[in-house]
Amino acid sequence: MSPFCSWEGDTLVLNILGRPRAKKTKIGKVIGKQLEVHVAEYPVRGKATAHLVDFLAEEFQVPRSAITVVFGVYNVNKQLRITAPRRLPSIIPPAQGSLL
Repeated sequence: MSPFCSWEGDTLVLNILGRPRAKKTKIGKVIGKQLEVHVAEYPVRGKATAHLVDFLAEEFQVPRSAITVVFGVYNVNKQLRITAPRRLPSIIPPAQGSLL
């Protein structure tokens, strides 16, 4: 399994390195044990994390409520849990035995 993500049943666990104040919100590259995600929002009172969650909900085709921020709401280092993603970006490997 990739060092930046793992599967726990149908839940994807992602280690994220947030890059706030970007020109465009997009998924970047893997850096060490984290997936870099550029966020077009300022890191003020969790706004960048909220924007990140909205972006990832759209990317993974899940409701916002399917994404839990385990830690890092006010930090660039985050861990997220995404329950039952319906779509995976190409950088994310599917779960073993998955139909995605």
